[in-house]
Amino acid sequence: MKRLRLLIVDDHEVVRLGLRLLLQNRPEFELVGEAESGAQALRLVERLRPDLVILDVRLPDQDGVEVCREITARFPETRVLILTAYPDEEFIVRAIEAGASGYVLKQAGSRELIEALEALARGEAILDPTITRKVLEQFRQRSRATREEAFKDLTPRERLILARIAEGKSNREIAKELFLTEKTVRNYVSIILDKLGVSNRVEAAAYALKHRIHDFLKEEDSAS
Repeated sequence: MKRLRLLIVDDHEVVRLGLRLLLQNRPEFELVGEAESGAQALRLVERLRPDLVILDVRLPDQDGVEVCREITARFPETRVLILTAYPDEEFIVRAIEAGASGYVLKQAGSRELIEALEALARGEAILDPTITRKVLEQFRQRSRATREEAFKDLTPRERLILARIAEGKSNREIAKELFLTEKTVRNYVSIILDKLGVSNRVEAAAYALKHRIHDFLKEEDSAS
């Protein structure tokens, strides 16, 4: 399997050192560079063209979300994983809108981070389950009419699977919970992404949370 070429962007040397030590013995990853500012990150991305940038949203010279936006706009082949200590709802939504492929908290353990990187290497998108709950709270005031419009093109089964995606569950977990095969779930996910007009699971999760899919499903159950 091709090694995933990584660039770390964080203004804290200790964080960079910790990530370096975590990744150095992993044969599937190759650390190609480190940056401590947004400007330096953009220069290195242009020169090194990494597969993935691990990016802190709080940088000394620029807003990390805007750095993410510029990276994804100028170098669409490079994916961005937001790694931060701040589960701030505003930053989460802005980062997803800026094209981030994932959002993981620094409080996550080393195993969780490696699993997130491995998922990104497989072309999946990652959203920390803790974050999904916070984003959900931000959109509690959306109206029922808006929710109905948001999910009108999805079948009941597709809505259930979308809700599980919004909870941060993997295809395997969804398959086990809904008594489906992983292949069937993958097919459903592709259909859902197409119907919603989004490109990956993170965007689908953000869409679902924004339009309060869990409230929508509860309302459907109450009405039936």
